[in-house]
Amino acid sequence: MRAIIFGNSGAGKSTLARSMSSQFALAHFDLDTVAWANTNPPQRRLIEESFTDIDGFINANENWVIEGCYSDLLEPLISLATHVYFLDLPIEACVDNARSRPWEPHKYASKEAQDANLNMLIDWIRAYETRSDSFSREAHTALFNQTTCSKERITANT
Repeated sequence: MRAIIFGNSGAGKSTLARSMSSQFALAHFDLDTVAWANTNPPQRRLIEESFTDIDGFINANENWVIEGCYSDLLEPLISLATHVYFLDLPIEACVDNARSRPWEPHKYASKEAQDANLNMLIDWIRAYETRSDSFSREAHTALFNQTTCSKERITANT
């Protein structure tokens, strides 16, 4: 199985990916770990640099789940996937999930640092339907629509 999961921040991508990884013995790759340079403030890495890391992961693992909100990183991977999941939850469900998310040590030095970023994250989540970037609902819908493998649009927390 090679699965791709995408959707808004707070939609549950990491939760679903961890569950699938455990249930189906899939290698798990969070695109947040390769999308951003370690700078302050954070800046996107060059897409080519991110792809070098993604290619290394794919080449090292036959069965995997990749998750993230980056349509520009996911689009070239869609043809490799056997399953695609678009977590298309209502905005307020994503906000509620973000407020209750556990500490993500691969993203933040501490739970306090993560919580300090919460208001910015909530603003980001709420802009999902009005943005026109590669993180937007518009971009995710286009990605989902071009998918030809097994696909599922999930519209509620499970």
